[in-house]
Amino acid sequence: MPVNILMPALSPTMEKGNLAKWFKKEGDKVKPGDVIAEIETDKATMEYEAIDEGTLAKIVVPEGTQDVPVKALIAVLAEEGEDVKAAAAGAGTGAPAVKPVPPVKPPSAATPPPPTGEGVSARPSTPVRSAPKAAEATSARAVPQPPAAAVSHQREEGAGEKVRIAHTNRVFSSPLARRLAKEAGIDLARVEGSGPHGRVIARDVEAAKSGRGIAAPAAAAAAGAPTVQTPTDEKIRALFEPGSYDAVPHDNVRKVIARRLLEAKLTIPHFYLTLECNIGKLVAAREEINAAAPKDKDGKAAYKISVNDFVIKALALALQRVPDANVTWTEGAMLRHKHSDIGVAVSIPGGLITPVVRQAEQKSLSVISNEMKDFAARARARKLAPHEYQGGTSAVSNLGMYGIKEFYAIINPPHATILSVGAGEERVIVRNGKIEAAHMMTVGLATDHRAVDGALGAVLLGAFKALIENPVMMVV
Repeated sequence: MPVNILMPALSPTMEKGNLAKWFKKEGDKVKPGDVIAEIETDKATMEYEAIDEGTLAKIVVPEGTQDVPVKALIAVLAEEGEDVKAAAAGAGTGAPAVKPVPPVKPPSAATPPPPTGEGVSARPSTPVRSAPKAAEATSARAVPQPPAAAVSHQREEGAGEKVRIAHTNRVFSSPLARRLAKEAGIDLARVEGSGPHGRVIARDVEAAKSGRGIAAPAAAAAAGAPTVQTPTDEKIRALFEPGSYDAVPHDNVRKVIARRLLEAKLTIPHFYLTLECNIGKLVAAREEINAAAPKDKDGKAAYKISVNDFVIKALALALQRVPDANVTWTEGAMLRHKHSDIGVAVSIPGGLITPVVRQAEQKSLSVISNEMKDFAARARARKLAPHEYQGGTSAVSNLGMYGIKEFYAIINPPHATILSVGAGEERVIVRNGKIEAAHMMTVGLATDHRAVDGALGAVLLGAFKALIENPVMMVV
């Protein structure tokens, strides 16, 4: 049977993607491991790698096409021995026979393996016969997964297995999961499915019993708040003279940023704290460290530490000293993290992205510095893999290089905190009754008040201040 190649979901926020380039043309032979296309996601440009052997019978979506929906048919592959012309002629008219998909190695123990059993086949209901190259190194669920409550699937077993997808409000779940949920009194509509196509399976229900994987109810519905209605585009445009503006279409990055930040502000109760830090010792230490950096034969230093590198390290250590603040809120339980994975906001054309320095509390300043330089370069080239910018336990946003004295950033879920860093500058302070100049920096902390209340946030910010003002303590 011919194999349908679908637009993949390469990140949890991806709804559409751009098909930037085809590396194969119709009639070309394809073998497992071949890169067949290049996909532009909302955050990066990824290579799409084949996992089956055959002939590319038909390209349904030409290269250069933008805003292709996830799960849309983009090409058809004829398997060995099949009639290529017949496969091309029947593109998209029926689902091919399904074969088991090779397991994808997750990046860490935090990502569970693909589920099997409980009446669920290990093969996907809607065949996806290619896997993005970067996703193979990142997630066992990199294959497009619609929300569990969004679709229902009906399957007819047989040699030419067919799949019908209907948009309903039914939760897609296994019989065992439904029985366990009923016994435990759990609403399946709020359980996040990890099975094929977002299917809720038994282990998801077991996780929900301990408070994991439970989606929050709609904030407005829970609070009985009125729906917020934003003005239509037509009403906004009517406020301006025709011809007095240019309409620049939103790209995927800007759409995702707008949606996620709006969700964050509407669903997370932000609480703000501010402190001023004397970074005189830090500035002096930075100069000494950079001056002592080893150089290669061309005179290039092995590293160049920035103030932001100290900030990342100090926040990571502060979270270890105040573990109750190194958390993530879920409806069923508080997730207390063992490591400090610090996201760092990086400006890119059209928006921003937040690569994550994993286990930053264990890394030296030079390692953090070089890692961030690599992240920033690849972020601006849209070359970051999804696992490099997803997750994290807290984040840093630094606008000091623009001369901004102080500000408050918006929390980036699933984080419960974000540190905003202003410019370091000489200011007049009073010390021991005397007026003197000091190198000061203002930092702000936004917390999710459900997880980190004001007093706890103050303790965390105090721990950060102690470290940033005495950088020698970061190496003890």
